[in-house]
Amino acid sequence: MEELFSPETLGGYGRSAWAWINEHLIVLPNLLQLLLILLALAVAAVAAPRIRRLLDGLASASRWQRFMVGLRPLLLPLLWLLMVAIAWQAAALRGWPFRILEIAASLLMAWVIIHIASRVISNPIWSRAVAITAWTVAALNILRLLEPTVAVLDALAIQLGTVRISMLTLVKAVFVLAVLLWVATLISSLLESRLRRSPNLTPSVKVLFGKLLKFGLVTIAVLAAVSATGVDLTVLAVFGGALGVGIGLGLQTVVANLFSGLILLLDKSIKPGDVVAVAGTYGWVNTLGGRYVSVITRDGIEHLIPNEEFITQQVENWTHTDTKIRLKIPIGVHYDTDVERALELCVECAQSVPRVLEEPFPVCQLRAFGDSSVDLELRLWISDPNNGVNNVRSDVLRRIWKRFHEEGIEIPYPQRDLHLRDGEALTVNIKGQGAQGDTAERSG
Repeated sequence: MEELFSPETLGGYGRSAWAWINEHLIVLPNLLQLLLILLALAVAAVAAPRIRRLLDGLASASRWQRFMVGLRPLLLPLLWLLMVAIAWQAAALRGWPFRILEIAASLLMAWVIIHIASRVISNPIWSRAVAITAWTVAALNILRLLEPTVAVLDALAIQLGTVRISMLTLVKAVFVLAVLLWVATLISSLLESRLRRSPNLTPSVKVLFGKLLKFGLVTIAVLAAVSATGVDLTVLAVFGGALGVGIGLGLQTVVANLFSGLILLLDKSIKPGDVVAVAGTYGWVNTLGGRYVSVITRDGIEHLIPNEEFITQQVENWTHTDTKIRLKIPIGVHYDTDVERALELCVECAQSVPRVLEEPFPVCQLRAFGDSSVDLELRLWISDPNNGVNNVRSDVLRRIWKRFHEEGIEIPYPQRDLHLRDGEALTVNIKGQGAQGDTAERSG
């Protein structure tokens, strides 16, 4: 051990290192490459601040603000890598030495990848795995061992029927799976954040759709990774089809309601606050669920109507595109009434109700000559059916009742007259049995 660290031994190591430096580094081609790398660094250092200011100006008026803000710290290594890569390719095309440029480009590429991974990937395990992979590939490329390593990994393979699976294939599959899982997680997080901001969905529905989206994206990522290994997915397709048929038959109604709910959410034909009438139920849409729509009636009863009902049946949505609706109120007056005056009074009473719209204007029409009355019909418009319809009708009829009494207008009701004809005597016959069994008859 003492001989290893003796001055003579250390001096020998130093002389050997200096000889290697003189032979490999302190030569004109290598010095020129080092000079190009330093020059590229200087140019990148000068250009990066100016590009940062340009990005700051664009970020204030662009929807890519977060992307541009995240790109600012990467400007220097990206510009440096770009110029070194250009010099590397130019030297390779001209046939000049480029080994130093290649090493620098590999190291800069690993640095950029690790920097991006540390900012994008929040999970420390995934971030560390990306860093190790990047440095490993860079080291193998620098030592010119990347291609031999790839060949060795490809040679370590097994044959399963018509499928050849090698270590290289497994490494590629793991890499593809990791990237696709990260992309699927990122996309699902973005979609879940959009769902959480939706005011038309209940918290349970937001969680349900978020889980379904995440499950679907992860499934696609796993299938794509398996396909990258060369495994035929036909068997999985057949198995998945059989499983889907079984689930579809067993949960047909549930699946129908679930997909009906998705359709209602996509086309927005039904949303919370709408006034609807469906399957004999009239009320206000409270919430949209994964299986049902909650409709509250004027009685305060909450009806849970399956989503399929809103797809397969005719639905009256009074507030879908326009909240204005027309009400028809039948009114009957006596045949001795001044009909023109009655029509005017009905319109005046409708105008005096605050919720009745002035445009379109209320109108009253003579509809028919009934058995007991002259039949009128008052037509008026309101713009807030969510506040009730029958209460408006009641207010209008109360005012009409009061004005008709003030004007002496009679509201008839069905009557029947019975007429008896005189001039003929009535004959009454009474038959009965007396004490001795005789029958007595009397006429009058």
